Amino acid sequence: MAMEDNEEQVILPLQYLSLQEEEEKENYTESMTESPPSLEQVEEIIGYKFKDPSLLQQAFTHVSFTEEECSSYERLEYMGDSVLNLLIAKEHYFLHPELPPGKLTRLRAANVDTEKLARVAVKHGLHKFVCHRKPLLDGQIREFMDRIMEYPLHSNGLIDAPKVLADIVESTIGAIFIDSSFSIDTTWKPIITPATIQTHPVTRLYEICQKKGSQIRFVDLWNQTGEIEVYVDNEFLGRGKYSAKKLIALNRAAEKAYNQLVGKKMGMEQDTTIQHD
Repeated sequence: MAMEDNEEQVILPLQYLSLQEEEEKENYTESMTESPPSLEQVEEIIGYKFKDPSLLQQAFTHVSFTEEECSSYERLEYMGDSVLNLLIAKEHYFLHPELPPGKLTRLRAANVDTEKLARVAVKHGLHKFVCHRKPLLDGQIREFMDRIMEYPLHSNGLIDAPKVLADIVESTIGAIFIDSSFSIDTTWKPIITPATIQTHPVTRLYEICQKKGSQIRFVDLWNQTGEIEVYVDNEFLGRGKYSAKKLIALNRAAEKAYNQLVGKKMGMEQDTTIQHD
């Protein structure tokens, strides 16, 4: 695959029936008078006390909720996105000294996509603190939380991740970065670590091939057929297809190739056991 240096995040729109939309509007109208949870709970979750609490408030304010005294999280999200990419780039640079820039770029993109960050938000319960006036959002988040139970690691584009969930993770990172006087070490600790971002199919494929000393080659057929093919040591191991988004096709191809390699490894171990018996 001819991968661009800046892979787009996987963002797919949710489709709701008009009756569901009306029901969400009614439910949301009833709950608008309820007070949102205290943002002090967010500080407990992330393990960081803000010197300027207004930054934290801004980090959880959706554009639909903006008032004169508080801007939306969009500028903090912009900052957090840049900081997060730097943090992940730093982690991969030292973790994978053998990889060239192009492969490091693909690894970074694979590990900070929208679904990954949305899962982080849900895992820590950050979705409960978003201030918004977007009637469908609560329903979208509930649906996402239900669906991720079917895919413990990553759905590879099979489920829709509300972008707002990824946004608040990035805006929180941006807020911490600014409030901590631009401390990279302080920003790295609270939310995003290698432990909280679970291994992505592309990462898993690179890791298993690295251990085997194998070479990976992606063939980009996406413009023609919507497909990406994966070859390991010049052997075809997987094909992913998704016409709407190239990155999802890549994810699916990597997943298939990884499963093929794991299956072969297990088969070899079984053969060895039989021979010894």
